[in-house]
Amino acid sequence: MNPHHHLDPSTVVSYAAGALALEVAIVAATHLETCAHCRGRVGEAERIGGQLVEQQQPSAADADRLADLRASILHRLDEAAAPVAAAMARGAPYEDDDRLPTPLHPYFGTSYRSLKWRWMAPGVHCIRASGTRTGTLLMLKIGAGRSMPVHGHGGTELTQILRGAYHDALGHFAPGDVADLDSDVEHQPVTVPGAACICVSALDAPLRFPGWLARKLQPLFKL
Repeated sequence: MNPHHHLDPSTVVSYAAGALALEVAIVAATHLETCAHCRGRVGEAERIGGQLVEQQQPSAADADRLADLRASILHRLDEAAAPVAAAMARGAPYEDDDRLPTPLHPYFGTSYRSLKWRWMAPGVHCIRASGTRTGTLLMLKIGAGRSMPVHGHGGTELTQILRGAYHDALGHFAPGDVADLDSDVEHQPVTVPGAACICVSALDAPLRFPGWLARKLQPLFKL
C-alpha cells in the first residue's frame, strides 16, 4: 500500500513528542501502520527532539526534573510506537480482509465482522469508541455514492480511510490515506460507487455545518 495523503508536519511533530490528544493519536498510529513515509518522518522528529533535549544545559536544581521529563517523553513515545511495531511484526495491515488495524483493537475490537454498527442517517452507520478521554473517536460506514453534508471543523479532524474511498475538494482518498484537517477546511466528502467507505475519525471539537438542516440534526448526531 502506498498512501498519497499523509499526516501534516505539525501532526508528525506532536505525535513524536507525545503531545496529541488520545483520539487523534490513535488515528495517527493507524495511519503509521501503512505509511512508511510518515513513519520515517516521525523517526526523524524523534531524533531531532532527542538531540534538543541532550543539548539543554540545565542548572543543578533542574537536572533531576529534566531527566524525569525526558524519561516521561521517551516512555510515551514507546507506548505510542508499540501498536505500530506489533503490526509491522505480523505483516502489513489490510492484507487480512477481516482484521482491523492494531491501534483500533482496544476501542473497536479486532474484526470487521464483529463490529456493531448503529444507524446514523440514510446510508450512514457509525460506532463511537468507549474508553477515550475528551474528544470523539468514531468509525463511520458510508454507503457507496453518498454525499455527506458540507461541513467545516471547530478544531482538528483526523480521518483514516480503511475501506472504500471518497473524494472532495482536497482530492481522492483511498485505503491507507489520511485526511488531516483543521478549522480552515470546509469540504463535502462523496463516496465512490461500488463499495461502502469505512473510515475512523478523531475530532477534538464539534463540526460546523452551514446548512440549516444539518445544524438542526447536529445535537442528535453528537458531532
